[in-house]
Amino acid sequence: MRGRTGHAIKIFTGNAHPALAHEICDWLRVPVGQMRVDRFPDGEVRLQIRENVRGADVFVIQPTCRPVNENLMELLIILDALRRASAYRITAVMPYYGYARQDRKDRPRVPISAKLVADLLTSAGADRVLALDLHVGQIQGYFDIPVDHLYATPVTVAYFRKLRLKNLVVVSPDPGGVERARAFAKRLRVPLAIIDKRREDAHVVEVFNVIGDVAGKTCLIVDDLIDTGGTLAKGSVALLDKGAKKIFACCTHGVFADDAVRTLGEAPIEQVVATNSIPLTPEAQKCPRIKVLSVAGLLAEAIQSIYEETSVSKLFI
Repeated sequence: MRGRTGHAIKIFTGNAHPALAHEICDWLRVPVGQMRVDRFPDGEVRLQIRENVRGADVFVIQPTCRPVNENLMELLIILDALRRASAYRITAVMPYYGYARQDRKDRPRVPISAKLVADLLTSAGADRVLALDLHVGQIQGYFDIPVDHLYATPVTVAYFRKLRLKNLVVVSPDPGGVERARAFAKRLRVPLAIIDKRREDAHVVEVFNVIGDVAGKTCLIVDDLIDTGGTLAKGSVALLDKGAKKIFACCTHGVFADDAVRTLGEAPIEQVVATNSIPLTPEAQKCPRIKVLSVAGLLAEAIQSIYEETSVSKLFI
């Protein structure tokens, strides 16, 4: 398979999410690249590319999910190895961009780790990045290389259209997520509501008010990720207090850390929908309330568009 540039396509993956990489390769009808990734006795990453990549258009599929530091370091070393092996172009495909939540200095003496990771990826050898639902859009500006920022909205919206939920209203879990929720509501052609959430500490959420009419409605809370589930659980209770009839939740990245599955199981939520941007924890896989949608086709189409140097704008419809 050769694109307009005449360079062969090669797709590699680390240990972060090989199942997603294989699904993408099946969609593209391209084999997964041969590569050895393991550890030295002291835990350092040991890696070798086991096929020729000289002059190839290479894509590395590696979400920087848990264990975040391990997967990020793997990605950096893979990029370095490909660069030193004279790949024509290297694209880091990151279905989940770790360290994205520290994207600005909102308190004294804190890092901007999202920018640091961008610098590391570029220094390691990435020529461009393909990301999915970044925590905040401005992370694209942290890079001095091209960034294609996809949204899982086409996949998740299609699922909820099939459910044909009546009296639906899309809810943003906090004011910062309004843009994402508004885009979701626009595609479903339903109203929008907002939960006025204030977070005093990283692990403490307090809900103050619900803005919008949710009485007698089916509410769909839309967020980019679900971590501990605390925001979602308290938000769902606040919606019920305002007269909501049923509550669904949707996210792109199902992190489900700590006791998230138990927290969501105790919350008044009918179903939690996530994508396979990162591998789910064993507890989340067993939870009947959690529904997983695949973004492999979406990412595969984006990879093909980048490889063939055609527009990816069709994936935003």
